[in-house]
Amino acid sequence: MQKGFMFDLDGTVYLGEEVIDGVPQAINRLTEEGHKILFLSNKSIASREDYLKKLTGMGIRVSKENIINSNVAAAHYIRTQNVKSKTAWVIGEQPLIDELRMAGIKVTDNPLEASFVVLGWDRQFNYEMVNQAFQGWKNGATVVATNPDRTCPIENNNEIPDCGAVIGAFEGTAGVKVDVIAGKPSPIITGLAIRTLGIEEENCYIIGDRLETDIRMGTENRLKSILVLSGITDEKMAEKSEYKPDFTLTSVKDIHTIEW
Repeated sequence: MQKGFMFDLDGTVYLGEEVIDGVPQAINRLTEEGHKILFLSNKSIASREDYLKKLTGMGIRVSKENIINSNVAAAHYIRTQNVKSKTAWVIGEQPLIDELRMAGIKVTDNPLEASFVVLGWDRQFNYEMVNQAFQGWKNGATVVATNPDRTCPIENNNEIPDCGAVIGAFEGTAGVKVDVIAGKPSPIITGLAIRTLGIEEENCYIIGDRLETDIRMGTENRLKSILVLSGITDEKMAEKSEYKPDFTLTSVKDIHTIEW
């Protein structure tokens, strides 16, 4: 039976610029067997074109249509809201801004004009940005965050701050949670993924290295989940987590040891 596989990227397919050994071959084999493949990333500082170039350069067969990141999910959410003005003030880098504009959303420099404040990963993040986001929220804007990840895994078992740091600064100032998180484990990105694959939830697998996003996404959306220990999570963390995967693998390269 045809299955759908949703692969996380950072910590699952690669670490920084280094592909994880054996992963391209394992994914391409799934494609050859007739299964459908989708790549899901919460990382908002890269575009789908960036991912396409990176993945194909690593030897993975993929098209742009089979790549969804949290920018796409955030733009989809805003585009589908029944509001008079779809105007966004953004903390985030150019790929997020470009994705919003491609969805027909106006991006403004004035938070008081915005119906949405969008929080993404921004490596130039500073105090004034928090203040501007706070002022936009006080003026009635809906706050949409791209993703909840606190950190992003990189080479040599290191991590760097991700969008969770931006969310934390806003929530610490406003004293409330953001209104919407568009990326994993949200039903927003899950719904987009399932519709793109065209396969029923019970025949879909989410594969990733994060318990609180990838595995939680599976748990809360009736997907089977596969935890890989090639990124953020180790066995001790998995044992303590409330989010339990259906399967645990050292790496994606071992995915064919599972009986579907």
